[in-house]
Amino acid sequence: MRIALANDHAGTALKNEIAAWLQSLGHEVVDFGTFDEQPCDLPDYVYPAALAVSRGECERGIFVDGVGYGSAMIANKLPGVFAAVAQDPFCAWLARSHSDTNVLCIGGKIIGSALAMEVVKSWMSTDWLGTSEEKYARRVAKVVEIAERHVRPL
Repeated sequence: MRIALANDHAGTALKNEIAAWLQSLGHEVVDFGTFDEQPCDLPDYVYPAALAVSRGECERGIFVDGVGYGSAMIANKLPGVFAAVAQDPFCAWLARSHSDTNVLCIGGKIIGSALAMEVVKSWMSTDWLGTSEEKYARRVAKVVEIAERHVRPL
């Protein structure tokens, strides 16, 4: 799977750890930066990564900033991107299984590396239940319909 990664200065170390783990499993990582811990503006990195997911150039994205919400706010502005913040493995599982999210946002200042890696593992290994349970497919379809009415195509 091709996965877009992005971060701000608060997420550099954690993003690098996530990238190494994903690559060890054979995933292709496209790292949109930033690449150091110098203060920077989150949209400069998350927007191009979210755009890659929106355009289908990457199947999923994992974005790490201080809290996670900034990344989710940016990513969810783009058509076809469904980003969720998850700070524990159960919420990551729900975000994938119930909502078919394609972008995971993590707060590097909120959770430590060990827990963050469990969040990523949970999210990456979870399938969407909408392929087998109609209620999840129906709910996600309603969200897609809302997006199609209000989110302008690129």
